[in-house]
Amino acid sequence: VIIYGDLPKNKENVIYLSNHQCTVDWIIADMLAIRQNALGHVRYVLKDGLKWLPLYGWYFSQHGGVYVKRSAKFNEKEMREKLRSQMKAETPMYLVIFPEGTRYNPEIPKVIADSQSFAEKEGLAILKHVLTPRVKATHVAIDTMKDYLDAVYDVTVAYEGTVDHKGQRKLAPSMTEFLCKECPRVHIFIDRIELKDIPEEQMYMRRWLHERFEIKDKLLIEFYDAKDSKRRNKFPGKSVHSKLSLKKTLPSLLFLGGLTASMLLTESGRKLYVKTWIYGTLIGCLWVSIKP
Repeated sequence: VIIYGDLPKNKENVIYLSNHQCTVDWIIADMLAIRQNALGHVRYVLKDGLKWLPLYGWYFSQHGGVYVKRSAKFNEKEMREKLRSQMKAETPMYLVIFPEGTRYNPEIPKVIADSQSFAEKEGLAILKHVLTPRVKATHVAIDTMKDYLDAVYDVTVAYEGTVDHKGQRKLAPSMTEFLCKECPRVHIFIDRIELKDIPEEQMYMRRWLHERFEIKDKLLIEFYDAKDSKRRNKFPGKSVHSKLSLKKTLPSLLFLGGLTASMLLTESGRKLYVKTWIYGTLIGCLWVSIKP
């Protein structure tokens, strides 16, 4: 894990804005949060369909996650109420938002072309390595929690090994590929932004957000397309190879591994494990359909 930019050592209440390429992006936020002793504070703004994930759909909701629908179906009131309830409970906030709304996938050029066409139609800069961001969720989150937040983290992520022999960008690694070390390094650029530097009105925030994604695009062009090969596969500026000590990861591994193993090694434990997935999923789906 190679980190660039400004990542504070102390935990903060933040909104985390990032480009989105694959499922690994979800745990990049965890990687940064654990370095600030804020791992349990990570919460997500998720597309509505994910609430039907077995067990996890219910878990994300109970852990402060916010499910949103796209475009005209976006429910601003519902999102504000969920965030206000979190603030009222004084819930620590490391709220992750992917403003592109979907993943950047070079194998689906139509999505990229449609995004670029929309930007051109709206008079916005056309972006190459990210999609045109959507402002609704970001605006609602910042506007609702502006007195609760310490900052906004603007995060740009790039994975090594995602360019083919022709210099064309490939699909970002899946979770399995990432965990099997098919991606040797992940590069993370963090820009900490004060709330006072962000426009409050949605129209102006939209322009601000697009400008932030223009900056991301320039960073990624440098990473993937730099003419000087020595400048590729890294972001400009100083970087730190960030390692974690065993004391930050081993206790969780032992606890979760031991708990799971103890269940799977006995017949009664295996039955409980299966019933938890089946009945927990059914109850969880019912719960999130009644109380998002």
